Amino acid sequence: MILPDTVKQCITALEQSGYAAYAVGGCVRDACLRLKPKDYDLCTSALPQETEGLFCHFPLVLAGEKHGTVGVVTDCGVVEITTFRTEGDYQDSRHPDWVAFVPRVENDLARRDFTINAMAFSPSRGFVDPFGGREDLEKKILRAVGDPWARFREDSLRILRGVRFAVRFHLDVDPETERAMEEEAPRMESLARERVFEELCKLLPLARAEDLTRFAPILAAVIPELAPMIGFDQRSPHHAYDLFTHTAHVVEGVPPDLTLRWAALLHDVGKIPSFTTDETGRGHFYGHAQVGADMADGILRRLKAPTALREAAVTLIRNHMERRLTKKSLRRLVSGLGFPMALSMLRLQEADMGSKGTGEAEEENIFPQLYAFLEEIRQEDACLTVKDLAVDGNDLMALGLRGKAIGEGLHTLLDQVLDEALPNEKEALLNYLRR
Repeated sequence: MILPDTVKQCITALEQSGYAAYAVGGCVRDACLRLKPKDYDLCTSALPQETEGLFCHFPLVLAGEKHGTVGVVTDCGVVEITTFRTEGDYQDSRHPDWVAFVPRVENDLARRDFTINAMAFSPSRGFVDPFGGREDLEKKILRAVGDPWARFREDSLRILRGVRFAVRFHLDVDPETERAMEEEAPRMESLARERVFEELCKLLPLARAEDLTRFAPILAAVIPELAPMIGFDQRSPHHAYDLFTHTAHVVEGVPPDLTLRWAALLHDVGKIPSFTTDETGRGHFYGHAQVGADMADGILRRLKAPTALREAAVTLIRNHMERRLTKKSLRRLVSGLGFPMALSMLRLQEADMGSKGTGEAEEENIFPQLYAFLEEIRQEDACLTVKDLAVDGNDLMALGLRGKAIGEGLHTLLDQVLDEALPNEKEALLNYLRR
């Protein structure tokens, strides 16, 4: 394993002072997979105060000192150095109840979540892998360290982390580990919502349809609104998939943009409360887009999602059943949502229409034409907002309009221009108002 010079210098400084020191965790795992680590964490036999004294000439980050971690600010970023430790449960779902420092790296590795993350490396001491993490990587297996039920009871977020690792590295989950993940999933209800949202945001851009269906019960444990969608028969000749499988394919079908992935995951949550059947037994979901938008807003608020992401995803869900088949109607969509959101809307609609599982196209593929229309509108520098009009409030005041009538007049003119009933020319617009 080749370590950056800065990291090697930190290890050397600790070892020359008589302490054991190793690179540990994700950086070792990624190196075994021939991936470039994003950051490097070290573990050491030095106590936090000893580490702090040894690196006193560097800027230090001491926020995690009481849990054994000292951050050393280097030219290559912060290197976190943590004393070998064992720890208690996470009653607050974020920090261990207690930390005890231990003398050997093997004791430290025993507290970690999965074998692939329980490896350490030192240039002078070599590779330490007491739980067979390297072999599990070679065999493409995700396995908990020791008793999986104990690991997940210590911190149930490890269940979602396990899903992410399995998806990211294309791993099969050890049967006992997977059984423990599913049985302990209800414990995630007590997790801090921010931690759940952050973990889901790491997972969604990576996920394929088969990943989401494989881990559906675990996802439903943190988003209960997904649970009734699993296996739900839509009773429609246009849908071969159950509702959750359809949703999983829509998620895979959109680009790995975070807002789009959240919108895809939640775009049909309103179908269950909107479900009705007609006299033939066929299913219908009238108004499910608005119902789903309201539900998605509640879900994302509960998960403490950023306002901008929440509002954008909800807007996409609310409008995903709109069918804009002409350049004129697409221009109106752009006027209301802007170019980026209009493009995202088309992406979501295209994935939705292409994820029904029937193997047959229900209608002509209109999306290449719609994308072409969108680009034409962009190139035309078209009038799309009140600010783009060839007249402004002063011009309307000169005609004698006052107060709210000015705003109403400008929006009336914009409607006429968007409908191509009027050219965006000053005299034509003013003459229309005069009439």
